[in-house]
Amino acid sequence: MAADSERLNHLFERYLRRECTPEEVEELVSLLQQADTGEKLSGRLSALWETLSAEKKSYPVDWREMYKNVTGHPSTSSVRILRRRRLYLTAAATAALLLGSAAVYFHDHTPLRSPQASAGVRQEITPGGNKARLTLSDGTTVPLGEAEKTIPVRQGNVRVRQDSGALTYHALQGNTSPASPEYNTLSTPRGGQYQLQLSDGTRVWLNAASSVRYPTVFTGKTREVGITGEAYFDVAPDPDRPFVVRANHTEVKVLSTEFNIDAYPDEHRVRTTLVKGKVKVRPEGNNGRALLLQPGQQAESPEDGPTLLAAADVDEATAWKRGLFVFHNDDLASIMRKLGRWYDIEVSYKENRLPSSHFTGAIRRQENIGRVLEMLALTGGAHFEVRGRQVIVTP
Repeated sequence: MAADSERLNHLFERYLRRECTPEEVEELVSLLQQADTGEKLSGRLSALWETLSAEKKSYPVDWREMYKNVTGHPSTSSVRILRRRRLYLTAAATAALLLGSAAVYFHDHTPLRSPQASAGVRQEITPGGNKARLTLSDGTTVPLGEAEKTIPVRQGNVRVRQDSGALTYHALQGNTSPASPEYNTLSTPRGGQYQLQLSDGTRVWLNAASSVRYPTVFTGKTREVGITGEAYFDVAPDPDRPFVVRANHTEVKVLSTEFNIDAYPDEHRVRTTLVKGKVKVRPEGNNGRALLLQPGQQAESPEDGPTLLAAADVDEATAWKRGLFVFHNDDLASIMRKLGRWYDIEVSYKENRLPSSHFTGAIRRQENIGRVLEMLALTGGAHFEVRGRQVIVTP
């Protein structure tokens, strides 16, 4: 037993330094999951952390991150370990999740099916990547990708460059701002993503099938942009000029902050998740009343109905920006909408029957679609058939 404890300490420290091999992470998870309850596991990790902290060592990972990834929950005394909740998560699957690779596990207690169940979904449909289209104020369109390129913008007060999947606007010194601003639109297709730095220094990440319309140089008392789809904003501070984002029927007003807006039309709602700072969300039909969000909160504005303010799962809301799909008890239909946008696939349901399955887990966005569907099929929640770029789902 002493040898096991010594080995666990060694592996735990290697994990905190992000030095574990996949095999070592799997071994570490196995040792950790020998604890019977979440309380014991939390206590063991906490004690290990205190021992290492006493040695005045610093690590890029907190023990609470390890606990959350192993159990799927925050570190609290009321949480029980996964197998106590009859969830089917192997040490190997947990290890994959901890390493940031693909791992999905089913939230109900349906037994896993054999890998042969998904033999029909091995067709390689590649994931999305950095691609977009820039539409200039005169209607000219410029395709964008990875390569460095000077964009032929004929608007003398800005310089625009593309480099490694990002578009950057620089206001040139000595030039005056135009009396009437000229607008550009950056659009990503299904299967695309892109980054943008506006002339004020604000950074924008666009998810698949999304767009942002913005002035080449901000003028006036506010900085306003409009989006469709999903975008993450890191707003440059400017106390004298608030930053305003308009998405469908919702307005988000900020000074400097980081937040995510999910406003896909087929989701029938606008969801604003605040990461840092403060924002005011003003939905149409809310009697003009703005909701003030604190970090870690989320405002959801449906097309018809009152806006709801609740605690947010920030990791889930912003996972796409980090190259992940993260699901927390999500229904299969919503998961397939996300996969459809990223892999540029059409999804249909046999006999219009939607599976009632719910999933919790994480998948790397760079996995091929065959691998992703294979893992979903392994849960026993659904079967998938791939025909060209169409995926047919059978309960």
